[in-house]
Amino acid sequence: MAAVSGLVRRPLGEVSGLLKRRFHWTAPAALQVTVRDAINQGMDEELERDEKVFLLGEEVAQYDGAYKVSRGLWKKYGDKRIIDTPISEMGFAGIAVGAAMAGLRPICEFMTFNFSMQAIDQVINSAAKTYYMSGGLQSVPIVFRGPNGASAGVAAQHSQCFAAWYGHCPGLKVVSPWNSEDAKGLIKSAIRDNNPVVVLENELMYGVPFEFPPEAQSKDFLIPIGKAKIERQGTHITVVSHSRPVGHCLEAAAVLSKEGVECEVINMRTIRPMDMETIEASVMKTNHLVTVEGGWPQFGVGAEICARIMEGPAFNFLDAPAVRVTGADVPMPYAKILEDNSIPQVKDIIFAIKKTLNI
Repeated sequence: MAAVSGLVRRPLGEVSGLLKRRFHWTAPAALQVTVRDAINQGMDEELERDEKVFLLGEEVAQYDGAYKVSRGLWKKYGDKRIIDTPISEMGFAGIAVGAAMAGLRPICEFMTFNFSMQAIDQVINSAAKTYYMSGGLQSVPIVFRGPNGASAGVAAQHSQCFAAWYGHCPGLKVVSPWNSEDAKGLIKSAIRDNNPVVVLENELMYGVPFEFPPEAQSKDFLIPIGKAKIERQGTHITVVSHSRPVGHCLEAAAVLSKEGVECEVINMRTIRPMDMETIEASVMKTNHLVTVEGGWPQFGVGAEICARIMEGPAFNFLDAPAVRVTGADVPMPYAKILEDNSIPQVKDIIFAIKKTLNI
């Protein structure tokens, strides 16, 4: 009480000065948004912006999506625009392609891209080829999206990466987001694109929070399809990846930085069309290249990058052969220890980088 009465008797300016010294201003914490919520936000904004956009797929409406990516959309937009379908990928993918040809903008969700094999005729023959075969008269503005690649403990039939499968096909655009910023910016660009776009998400990334920059919070935020991003600047070696392995590459780069090795980590973001300009410029700077992906090695994304580097101007800048880090060339095992050894880990990336640099 004595301390309080002492303050009361002091002049107001002196008291305010004392109080100011007792409080410290700190910068507000950066907004954290999960990949799941970023995709949800992107779809919500585009559904609101354009009444031609609608979402269909298994359990996307009343159940809020198998992975809760479409949470709240059915309650907001109703049965007409958020549509639960039977378990028939060929059927509802065909409905979506037909709707796109008729002028709507469907988002077709596959519960996992492994199930898109049931609908691959619709994706490739109907969606991807129609614009070319019609001489540019019939566009197919459709998005095929869902989780891609290895999850956890779901074995061979639910663990494939389809980046190389769909990246192989002219007529498709293929994007592969890593963090929340990627997820929102790319899904919005995909929905607005007049071509069929395959959006390869990752189940294990849905619940991971990332810092969400102020520009990504805007309803006008878009990430251009076909443009990679340098996530970490470096001078000794270029490390190129997409989807979840980008995080592993950044972890490996942080470890190697303590040993004096500075890695330049490139997040591809788009598989097709591939941003070779960014990759080539980086290789010309670092003179070394490692590619990292979760898919199988043969005819993979890394194989395509290596081939293009060999055929292009960056080849003469290489001081060592390019090295690929990939998933094991086997169907995904069910046992956890075998599964862990079938997909690239941080230690595998570090080993490949040291091998390339001969250290």
